[in-house]
Order: sequence, then structure tokens, then C-alpha cells
Amino acid sequence: MLNKKLSKVALGGGCHWCTEAVFLSLNGVNCVEQGYVTSTSDHDSFSEAIIVHFDANEITLNTLIKIHLFTHKSTSNHSMREIYRSAVYVYDKEQETEAKVILETLQKEFDDQLITKVLPFKSFKMSREEIQNYYYQNPEKPFCKTFIAPKLKLLLEQFSDQVNARIAHK
Repeated sequence: MLNKKLSKVALGGGCHWCTEAVFLSLNGVNCVEQGYVTSTSDHDSFSEAIIVHFDANEITLNTLIKIHLFTHKSTSNHSMREIYRSAVYVYDKEQETEAKVILETLQKEFDDQLITKVLPFKSFKMSREEIQNYYYQNPEKPFCKTFIAPKLKLLLEQFSDQVNARIAHK
């Protein structure tokens, strides 16, 4: 039996309810914290994001970033990018280097330029408890059906080998 290689990365792109639901649905993800992240770079305002705690023996940073890019508008520089920053927030130089290489490699899978940035993690503020795990507590709400369910459908279609039983049987 392999020892767990626990790691974490923070991801931002769209609504944190959507991002949280996607990553809670993956094998190898132990915990998802939903809230607001700041970076030590010039992006010091809070932006909606999640922190993904994962077992690197079960799911790689490459897979997490790839899923992240395909489940939010990673090539769209829309007017709400300050609060929905498309980013991979890293915790150290090694993770920064790895994330940059992953983004560069995955760029070929997109017709348009990725706008997702690799930024140093600075701080995190957890969301209110009543909106955590939003999708799995409220799957029938209009927001969930309109915005989150299509992301989970894409996840099942493109990354079914990574999806845990929680949504595989829905």
C-alpha cells in the first residue's frame, strides 16, 4: 500500500460553487475548501477560489489543472475577472514551476490563448458555512441546474476515469 502523498493547490476561475462541485467529484481529492484567495503578486484583492487537498498518488497536479481549464472559461477575459480570476495559486517554487509547465503544455489543446495565471498563494478566507458544498446540498436549485450540472456532465464525458462514485451514478 502506498503512503498518501497529500498536497494542495488553490484554483480560481468562475463561481466557487461551480469549482467546488467539480473538484469534490474527483477521486483522490480529500477535501475542498471554498472561499476567497489573495495572491502575493499584483493581484492582492480577494477572488473566488477553492483550495483542493489531494493525494498526488491518486490524482496529479497535471490532471487537476487540466480539469480546471476545461471546466471554466479559461480563455475568456471577461469583465468579472477580478472576482473570478482564472488562476492556479501555488504554495512554493517547485509547484509554481510545475504549474507553468503544465499550462504551457496544455495550451495546445485550446484554440484560444489561455488567460489562466500561475500566482503565489497569500491568504484564504473561507465562505460562510451555509454556502459550502452548495451543489451537493442544493442540486435542484436553478443555479445548480443551469451552471453547475453542465460542468459535471462535461466532467463525466471527458474525465470519467477521474470521477468518484458520488456523481458517476447520477
